[in-house]
Amino acid sequence: MPETISAIGEFGLIKKVRAIIDSEGVRPEGLTLGAGDDAASFVPRPGYEVLVTCDAVLEGRHYLPGVITGCDLGRRAMTANISDIGAMGGAPRYALVSLGLRGETAVSEVEALYRGFLAGLNPLRACIIGGNVAESDFTFIDITLIGEIRQGMAVRRSGARPGDAVLLTGSTGRAAGGLQLLLRRSGDTGLSDNPLVRAYIAPSHRALLGQAAAATGYVTAMIDTSDGLAGDLAHICEESGAGADLFLEAIPLDEGLLEAARAFGLDPYGLVLGMSDDYELIMTCDPRRAQELQGIAAQQGVPLTVIGTITDSREINLVAPGGVKRRLDYAGWDHFRR
Repeated sequence: MPETISAIGEFGLIKKVRAIIDSEGVRPEGLTLGAGDDAASFVPRPGYEVLVTCDAVLEGRHYLPGVITGCDLGRRAMTANISDIGAMGGAPRYALVSLGLRGETAVSEVEALYRGFLAGLNPLRACIIGGNVAESDFTFIDITLIGEIRQGMAVRRSGARPGDAVLLTGSTGRAAGGLQLLLRRSGDTGLSDNPLVRAYIAPSHRALLGQAAAATGYVTAMIDTSDGLAGDLAHICEESGAGADLFLEAIPLDEGLLEAARAFGLDPYGLVLGMSDDYELIMTCDPRRAQELQGIAAQQGVPLTVIGTITDSREINLVAPGGVKRRLDYAGWDHFRR
């Protein structure tokens, strides 16, 4: 019988969690007081702005219980926050983690969660500096991530200009394809190593490329695709007072995604453009600078594709071969809209 949280209590759990943070985590320069006191403290670096984001993950809403390990869940939750900092060109530094847990949850599952958090943070020299735990009828993870960027260098959603090229890292829709596989082939134990399923369960972020791209000063706007390619491009267009034309032939299509879409009778472009848990980056720039940004991405082994152009139309159009345009009405992820 595994040891449960109710058996060791809140402070027993905190002690175990802190032991993992202290022994397996990193301690960035500037941290003066980490987890264990009423509050943590750090000294911001001179010449840097502080970036702050937060994201919550709810059982049954953001992940499927029973198909994801504690470690993958922790890493997935942290990736969502890391991606937001990276999408502004920043570097993650300090995380605060709050958990809602059932009393019968195994302690080992919580330890696995924290190892997942650290798996996301350690390569970036970032750390967990505190948080909170509470009893709940369902599991939730709420992370606040603090990052930094050189003063005046943060890339916003609002800087895209008509004529700018629209670029996309990697390819989108893979996580959506993985979710479809899990839902339509429930109970299939052979799915755990499927690349689409892995893209859903253990997505990657592009924070390092976001930092490198922002440092050039060439990127006029940037956002991650956590709400979907079309939906997040719409956020850039709305904030920038612009529109966009997306070139159908230029949008990358993953071979595995095409195969899954054919098998299920789905439109692959619906998966690529619609809601998906991918953490790719959309960035815009003067088209004369696109090749330089592609070179930086290539150094990191990341494909960076020009998929469109910013317009002054205030709408997003999908441009088919031959120039035929169709207005896109895809909405991004919205918690309160069905």
